[in-house]
Amino acid sequence: MAISKPPGSASVPSQSSANYNYTAVAEPPNRTGRCNVVIFGESGAGKSSLVNLITRKDEAETSCDAKGCTAAVNGHELWIQDKTLKVKLFDTPGLDEDPRGTVPDKEARRILKELVQTLMKQGNIHLIIYCVRGEKLIRTLRRNYEFIQSQVKRKIPIVLVVTSLESYEPDMEEWWRLNENTISKLGMTFAGHACVTTGMITQSNVTERGLNQSHDAVRKLIEQCCLSNDTVIHTGPGSKNIVLFGLAGAGKSSLVNLMAGENEARTSSDMRSCTLHWQKYAIKIDNKSYNVFDTAALKEPQLGIQQYFDAVENSYALIQNLERQGGIDLLLFCIRAGRLTPTLQTNYRLFHEFLCDKKVPIVVVITYLENEVGEMDDWWNRNRGVFDEQEVHVAGHACITTIRGNYPDRYAQSRTTIRSLVKEFTAEGQNGAWKGGDSTFVSFVRELKGLSVGEEKLRMEIMVSHLTKRCCLSPGVAKQLADRIKNDAI
Repeated sequence: MAISKPPGSASVPSQSSANYNYTAVAEPPNRTGRCNVVIFGESGAGKSSLVNLITRKDEAETSCDAKGCTAAVNGHELWIQDKTLKVKLFDTPGLDEDPRGTVPDKEARRILKELVQTLMKQGNIHLIIYCVRGEKLIRTLRRNYEFIQSQVKRKIPIVLVVTSLESYEPDMEEWWRLNENTISKLGMTFAGHACVTTGMITQSNVTERGLNQSHDAVRKLIEQCCLSNDTVIHTGPGSKNIVLFGLAGAGKSSLVNLMAGENEARTSSDMRSCTLHWQKYAIKIDNKSYNVFDTAALKEPQLGIQQYFDAVENSYALIQNLERQGGIDLLLFCIRAGRLTPTLQTNYRLFHEFLCDKKVPIVVVITYLENEVGEMDDWWNRNRGVFDEQEVHVAGHACITTIRGNYPDRYAQSRTTIRSLVKEFTAEGQNGAWKGGDSTFVSFVRELKGLSVGEEKLRMEIMVSHLTKRCCLSPGVAKQLADRIKNDAI
C-alpha cells in the first residue's frame, strides 16, 4: 500500500477552470499541514451557508430561492489549530436540481465526480462533508450517499452535517439520536456528524448560542477527521505510539480521557460507538510524550458487515502508516468486564496476530469495575485462567474504572494504574525483549502480489482458513475480508 503525498504537496484543480473559483488566505510562517474538504449535497441543503459558518465570513453567496446559488466549485481557505493547519473548503453545485435549475443535476454530478477524482489522484483529499437539511426524509439521502461512495470507494472519510436544526435548540443533537438507527439500517455509515444551524440571527429561532455551538461542532469535526486522515502521521521526536482497540461500548474514549487527565475524547453513555474513524490524542505522562491512536470500534460482523470491514480497513491503514513512520510501541486491548466472548477473541487476534504480526507488546485493560467487591484487580485473579485457555496471551493487565461519578478514589487509583502500565511497557528495551511470531496477515498481502492464478488461489484459501480458524470468523466473512485484501481495498 503506497503512501500518498503529504497534505499540501500536491496541487488542486486549476484556478482558471471554468467550474472553479478560489479565495485564498495569507500563509503564516508556522504552517505545518493542509487539509482539503469537499462539501456536497442537494440544492438548498445549506452548503454555502455552512461555508460561511465555518469561516465566520460572508464570502460564499447564499440564497433563499428555490434555485441553487452555487454554479461552480468555489474554494475557500481558513486556518485552524492555532494557524498550523490550512483547510481548503470546496463548495460544490447542488445536486438534484431539475434541468432548468442553476446547474442541472447531471452536470452537477459530473462536476463533483471530476473534482473528487482529481483530488484523489493527487492524494490530496482528506474529508467529504455530506450536507443535508434536517427536515428531509432519511431514505431520500441514500442516493447521494451511494453516489459519493462510488467515487471514493470508502477510502476517504465522509461525515454528515445536518442543517436547519434551530427548532431543536438547545439540544440539536436530538436529531441524531432520533435518526441514527434509521441511517444505519439504510447502510449509511459516517466517520462523524454535526447537528447545526446555519441561519441568520434575524431569522426565527436562530440564536447566537446556537450558531457558536454549530461553528465549534463543525470545526472540531474537520480538525479530528483531517488530522486522523493525514497520510503522514506526525508523531513527534521521542514520542511513543500506542494503538487502542476494542468493542463498541468498552469505554475506549473514556480510557483516553483517564490517561490524559482531561476530556480529550468524546464519549457516549450508550453501547454505540463514538469512534468511527481513528483519532490521535497527544498526552503527557511524567513529562514524556505519548500518541494514543483510538481506533474505530469493531462490532460483531453479523451486526453490520460493511461497518465491520470499514473498521478493519481503517485500523489496517493506521497500523501500516505507523509501521512506516516510527513504529508502534504498545497495543491497548480495552474490554468491558464480563465474558471473554468469541468476538473479543476475534478482535484480539486480528490486531495482535494479523495486523501486527505478534511483534508489538499487548496489554489488556478491563473497564467497568467500579462495583467490584474487594480490589478491582481481583477480577483478573479470577479470570486470567480463561484468557490462557483461549490463547489470549497478554504481557500485562489493568483492572480499572473510567467512571469518576461516585467512585473518585477508584477513579484516581485507575488513572495511576493505567499510566504506570503504559510507562512500564513502553520503556526502552521492551520492544527488543518482545519475541515476534510468524508473520501472517502482512505476509499474505505481500505474497499475493505477482503470483500466478493457481498460486494466488491457494494463498487465498490459506488466508481464509487462518481467518476462520484463528480469528473465529465465519467462512463467508473471512472470504469477503480476504477478497478485499487481495483487491487492495484494505
